[in-house]
Amino acid sequence: MRRSLRSFQHRHGFGLIEALVTLIILLLGLLGLAGLMLTTQRAEAGAYQRAQALILLQDMVERINANRTAAGCYAITTDTVNGAPYLGIGAGTIPPCSLGTLQAYTLAASDLAAWSNLLAGAAEAQGTSNVGAMIGARGCISFDPVAGVYLVSVAWQGKVQTSAPASGLTCGKGLYGNETLRRVVSATLQIANLN
Repeated sequence: MRRSLRSFQHRHGFGLIEALVTLIILLLGLLGLAGLMLTTQRAEAGAYQRAQALILLQDMVERINANRTAAGCYAITTDTVNGAPYLGIGAGTIPPCSLGTLQAYTLAASDLAAWSNLLAGAAEAQGTSNVGAMIGARGCISFDPVAGVYLVSVAWQGKVQTSAPASGLTCGKGLYGNETLRRVVSATLQIANLN
């Protein structure tokens, strides 16, 4: 009888330790799940910003393609080493241009102003603040006269560090504090000369 009483007392204390270990394991699992959710939200925000950048990039490529006679007016980024000037956040004035007809270069100036506003987030406002674009969105359009190719780029600031963009993608270079936070998407456009 004595033996069974001792055995019962040991089992009773052992159950409490098992419950504590189970709670600790459950707590560690929940902390891991919270970390996974945070990582997923960051990745989702990054994917959303990339999708917005691609929409704005395609928008400008289509604008240039639709106004081919004044395509040279869109090439505002003349310093291709530093990616300046640019449109969007912190942009200066749009340089004047008089290529093509009056209607064509007026349309080009209007397209550049509209694109700059979209990059600055004017598509969606919250109160008096523009919130419709990526963080620090900037757009660059350059022209390589040798190859006859326009390079349209959209740059923005990511939330987590990754590798820096390729050396040929200079849009927004040096404007985000750390090059590993700068994100860039780009597209090339070649307009045929049918003369």
